[in-house]
Amino acid sequence: MQDQRKPTPRLLGTLRQHFPRTHALTAGAASFALALTMFVSTPEVEARRLSLPVNLSTAEVTGPEAVPATPEAAAGKVEPPAIATSLRSQSLTVQSGDTLSDLFQRANVNAADMYKLLASGKEAKQLARLTPGEELTFHIDDDGALQSLELHRDRLNLIEFTRGEADDFRYARHQREADSYSAYREAEIDSSLFVAGSNAGLSQSLIMEMAEVFSSDIDFALDIRKGDRFSVMYEEKFLDGEKIGNGPIQAVSFTNQGKTFSAVRYVDSNGDANYYTPDGKSMRKAFIRTPVDIGRISSHFNPRRLHPIFKTRRPHNGTDYAAPRGTPVYAVGDGRVIKAGYSKANGNYVFVQHGERYVTRYLHLHQRKVKSGQRVKQRQVIGTVGATGYATGPHLHYEFLVNGHHRNPATIVRKLPKAKSVPEAEMARFKSQTQPLLAQLENYEQPALAQRDTDNNDNSVN
Repeated sequence: MQDQRKPTPRLLGTLRQHFPRTHALTAGAASFALALTMFVSTPEVEARRLSLPVNLSTAEVTGPEAVPATPEAAAGKVEPPAIATSLRSQSLTVQSGDTLSDLFQRANVNAADMYKLLASGKEAKQLARLTPGEELTFHIDDDGALQSLELHRDRLNLIEFTRGEADDFRYARHQREADSYSAYREAEIDSSLFVAGSNAGLSQSLIMEMAEVFSSDIDFALDIRKGDRFSVMYEEKFLDGEKIGNGPIQAVSFTNQGKTFSAVRYVDSNGDANYYTPDGKSMRKAFIRTPVDIGRISSHFNPRRLHPIFKTRRPHNGTDYAAPRGTPVYAVGDGRVIKAGYSKANGNYVFVQHGERYVTRYLHLHQRKVKSGQRVKQRQVIGTVGATGYATGPHLHYEFLVNGHHRNPATIVRKLPKAKSVPEAEMARFKSQTQPLLAQLENYEQPALAQRDTDNNDNSVN
C-alpha cells in the first residue's frame, strides 16, 4: 500500500507536467489539506476522549478557565440547583411544668436554634407562655437544624415559624373558622342546678356560664327551689363535621320561685359582649350575689350565733359556704386587694376594697391567688376554698361591709345599683341584634309550654 503521509517530488512533477498552472496550484492545495487532516485528529473525537465530570455548583466553579456557557450565567443570574433536603417531624404535647427549653431538648434540637427563634421578633415571645395541652411540631433537617416550628393552640389556630434564606425565622398565623349552629336545652330542677343541667346535656362550663349570667339576681346556693326551670340557647361549634366545643350562650331564661328572668347576649359597637334584659338593662350589678358557683350555705349571717368551736355567743358577721377544697373563690366586684395574708383565726384571707364605701372579706382559703395592692376584676379568681385557721371543715367565710359596718351578704347585693344599660344611641342596634335571638328562644320554648299546660289541665280534671 502506497504511503499517503507525504506527497513525493515525482508526484508533484507529474502534476505540473500534465495540468495547467492554475489547475496545478489547485491540486497542490488540495493535496496539502489532505495531508494536514492525516496528522490532526477530529476535534469532536478529541473532546470526547478528554471529557471529565462537571460539578454545577457555583462554589466549585473557580479559576480563569471556568467560563460560563451562557450570558445569563456570565451575569450571575443562574441560581444553583436546589439541593433536596429531607425533614423529620416530631410533635410534642405541652405538659404541666414544661418550658420551651424542655421541649427543644426533648426534640433533640440545638438550644442555639431556640435562642435564634426567640430573638426573631415579638411574635416569638408567646412561645415562652405555653399552656398544657398545646402541641408543638418540630421540622428538623438531616443536620439537626430546626427548619420550622408549628404551635397548635387548638384545632382552629396554628402559629408557624419558618427559617428564611437569611437564616432568620418568619412568623405566620393560620386560622380556621368553625361552623356554628344553634342548640337548645331546657330542664326542671329537682335537686340542684348542676344535676338538672347535666341531665339536660349541658357541659359544666355552660352551667357555670348560665349561673354567672344570673349571678346578680339569683343566689344559686340559697334561692334555688324544686320546680325551678331554665331554657337556654347557645352555639355549638363544628369542624369538618365533628363537634369541637360550645360557643357562648345566646339567650336564656330562668324561672326561680315563680319569677322569670330573661337575658340575651349583645356585642356592642366596641366589640364588647355582655348580657342584658330584653329591654336593654344590664344583667351585671356592681356585685355578684355569691363568691362561689357551687356550694351550700352552712351558716348564715347571725349577730347572735353560738360559735361551733368556742361554744359562746359570738357574732357571725358573714355567710359560710360549704364547698369542696380547691373550689374557686371569685371577687364579687371590681376593686383593689387591701390585705392578703394569714392569721391564726382567719387562716389564709383576702380583703378587697370596692370604691370608697364597700369592703368584702374572704376567710379560711386553701390558697391565695392575689397579693396586697393588686387590682382585681369581678369574677376574677382570688383564692380557693379551704379549712385554714379556726375552721371545722372546708368552707368559705364571706363578709360584706358598708362604710365599715357588717351587712348580710345574702341580701345587701339586691339593694345595690346595676351596671350601665345599653346607651340610647345604641338601642336600635341592640334591638336588631337581640330580638331575633329572643324570638328563636321563644319558638324553642313553645312546645314545652304547651305540654305543661296540657299536663296541668289533665291534673286539674283528675
